[in-house]
Amino acid sequence: MPGATAQFEKWVSVFRPSPDSAVRLVCLPHAGGSASFFFPVATALAPAVEVLAVQYPGRQTRRQEPGIDNIPEYADQIFAALRHLDDRPLALFGHSMGAVLAYEVALRMREAGLPSPVRLFASGRRAPSRYRDEYVHNATDAEVLAELRTLSGPNQEALADPEVLAMFLPAIRSDYAAIESYRHDPGRLLDCPVTVLTGDADPRTTLDEARAWEEHTTGPTDVHVFAGGHFFHVERGPEVIALLSRSLSGQGADTTR
Repeated sequence: MPGATAQFEKWVSVFRPSPDSAVRLVCLPHAGGSASFFFPVATALAPAVEVLAVQYPGRQTRRQEPGIDNIPEYADQIFAALRHLDDRPLALFGHSMGAVLAYEVALRMREAGLPSPVRLFASGRRAPSRYRDEYVHNATDAEVLAELRTLSGPNQEALADPEVLAMFLPAIRSDYAAIESYRHDPGRLLDCPVTVLTGDADPRTTLDEARAWEEHTTGPTDVHVFAGGHFFHVERGPEVIALLSRSLSGQGADTTR
């Protein structure tokens, strides 16, 4: 299917192809994030797990494309890129905005009659039904930069460069517009296991908000708390990789190699 191949290649980066892996893990970045953020994950889990990293428009190889400012369109496009991957079990990992996108893609998989993900990893994000009044997408450049510093995200040094910041800001704003305007549909539930990862000092997600993911699936939910803030998965990278490895080994992946 030429169209399906083009959609996949536009949206997905495969840094370590692992055709003999027993399971694929699709990784969806945070707001303003890019596929390359997950290169270390792909390297750590290969060849037992093939990691697919989603590349959003408006950054890196897709820098010339306009960003997307709403979650439904984002999820529709990502689902279209992934729906033909039916030769191996699929798991989804999303951090922050990526967790909500992973949830919405998983819903689309189920509603299309496709196999549900073998597991959804929801990292650094409160449950879809837990909202806060946030308006970063309408903030001044200085206020957006202050938000990014509050979260202690990656590339802090690069964002201190006005030219680099100007290049990143459109994608950051469109992503924030998408996640800040998002509202879930309470009539739609997952049926897959959900593993929740959260930082004990995350200013954007409380433990109660993280635990509320259990309301969004009929499958089992487990919650893992890590030391750190919003980007705890960078600070605690080896621990997060170990959790992914253990969880996916139950899907037939030999993660001891």
